[in-house]
Amino acid sequence: MAIPTLTFHSSCPSLISLSPQPSLTCSIKHCTASIVCRSVKSTAIYDDGLSRRDALKLFGATVGVEIVTSSGSIVKMAEAADLIQLRQRGEFRSNIKETLFKAIKENPEIIPSLLTLALNDAITYDKATKSGGPNGSIRFSSEISRPENQGLSAALKLLEKAKQEIDSYSKGGPIAFADLIQFAAQSAVKSTFIAAAIRKCGGNEEKGNTLYRAYGSTGQWALFDKQFGRSDAQEPDPEGRVPQWEKASVQEMKDKFLAVGLGPRQLAVMSAFLGPDQIATESKLATDRDVLPWVQKYQRSRETVSQTDYEVDLITALTKLSCLGQKINYEAYSYPVKKIDLGKLKL
Repeated sequence: MAIPTLTFHSSCPSLISLSPQPSLTCSIKHCTASIVCRSVKSTAIYDDGLSRRDALKLFGATVGVEIVTSSGSIVKMAEAADLIQLRQRGEFRSNIKETLFKAIKENPEIIPSLLTLALNDAITYDKATKSGGPNGSIRFSSEISRPENQGLSAALKLLEKAKQEIDSYSKGGPIAFADLIQFAAQSAVKSTFIAAAIRKCGGNEEKGNTLYRAYGSTGQWALFDKQFGRSDAQEPDPEGRVPQWEKASVQEMKDKFLAVGLGPRQLAVMSAFLGPDQIATESKLATDRDVLPWVQKYQRSRETVSQTDYEVDLITALTKLSCLGQKINYEAYSYPVKKIDLGKLKL
């Protein structure tokens, strides 16, 4: 969130015309007044030839300078409060990721379900009614029990347990399932790439982590991390909005992705989200001429050390998916910080 820069200079009278500055110590020599259209025009002339209007301008300029001088500390205090909130949110996100990464590392078999859970929660978005999307509605028993969500209960239970731990150290209120589910998918994706790097280093965890830090696309997560502050739905999303991915035809998958603003490229890169067997899913997607080039591209990319094309496009697609139709509260989870209301400030 950009920190606004406040200034009072625009409201301060120009100081150029006031030099040289006459003394404010003077007495009224004489005063003339005339009545025109029920209004009074008056001009006061001082001993040194300075009119009352000029004196008032000078006085206003002097006060203005004092306001500008004192406003620096006010602006700094307002900016400091914003910076504190940004730091709080950043620390909270880091703690969430640490909790989720630890839970996933202990349960690596849950990764495919976590990815599908995030996809199915988000892809309920409907452009026409602007409803659905990544709103945590999949947590409701009536939604998680639907055919398209079969087998995802274990992933949801793992997140419910993680949520208890996260809420215990959150100073800004409980985390929304809407955020938790998407950040779990992020952690699952990162875990997968780190695991691949470790395999390429012969199973050496330290070298694998070093390899990922050196070649991984960690910087691409900046926009995803910014989309933090979703609101939970208070009821399940309507039925019929999510295909049964393993049973759906490629055309049905394409149509669904297109309906939420995603295309063949995103369908191909998110093949791991469409069921537990990524190889089988990609073989199915490769039968479509629109999706085939992208499937081949990402298969080639995964054979490289950095996997850059695959990882960057996957992060981009997940970021788009995770903010479908959501209004983000950028101050969510920040515990109260005393801020100055400049509108109520009496100077």
